[in-house]
Amino acid sequence: MSCWETLTDYGLRSIGIGERLLPRSDFTLCQQVVLIGSGMIWNVYFGLVALVTGFVLATAVALGKASGQTVTRKLSEWFIFLFRGSPLFIQFFFAYFAFQSLKSVSSVFDPFSAAWLGALIVLFLNTAAYSGEIFYGALRSVPKGDAEAADAYGLSGWPRFRRIIWPTMLRLAWPAYTNEAIFLFHATTLVYFSGFPAWQQKGDALYYASYFADKTFNPFVPYPILAGYFILLTLVILSCFGLINRRLNRHLPQEQRLRVKFRPNLIR
Repeated sequence: MSCWETLTDYGLRSIGIGERLLPRSDFTLCQQVVLIGSGMIWNVYFGLVALVTGFVLATAVALGKASGQTVTRKLSEWFIFLFRGSPLFIQFFFAYFAFQSLKSVSSVFDPFSAAWLGALIVLFLNTAAYSGEIFYGALRSVPKGDAEAADAYGLSGWPRFRRIIWPTMLRLAWPAYTNEAIFLFHATTLVYFSGFPAWQQKGDALYYASYFADKTFNPFVPYPILAGYFILLTLVILSCFGLINRRLNRHLPQEQRLRVKFRPNLIR
């Protein structure tokens, strides 16, 4: 089988298009590259959807934590504490069994036990908690002069937040938020590893890398391939977020612009 035939047979296998059976023997480097790359479709799906939806909730959580209303502030604080204080692996584990219990109650909850929705909800809530704390810190760092200038121009309420507070908050939070986006995509490798089963062997990149490592007893080929894909994905994220960061800071002098830098956390 040529590499082109391998690409057409297994390139979209992770989403159910192509060969149903995985190769059993005589594994080639092309097969490993193609199948692990096919699994990356799910990693990109989980990360992208969770990032976009989590951004909205994170903004609301940051505003809630900064709110003067006790109930709203406490709910936001406990939400952040719950999802930042527990490991993501454990969150996947408990969410899966919680969704399985709800599934036995009503068929409405059937999709929640599948990774495409159940695991996505966990990632959505987790990144919203981390990003909410980042946005809250940036919100507290918005210069008071900006708000006073908005008041002087007659801006108040939603117009002041949309045109003055929110853009400044994003500008201050963007470098840290970029790192959160990178770690979110890396965390997608825990989806099938933690509890959500792969239906008909349609897993993510780590699922296929583990499959080849188990079959060949050689982890030094599939796992470096997996790492290479995530390095390329990280470069794409840095490039996209760098463009947005440049847009947010376009009004500042070159020497005052905050730059996007990758700062790895030791503990997630």
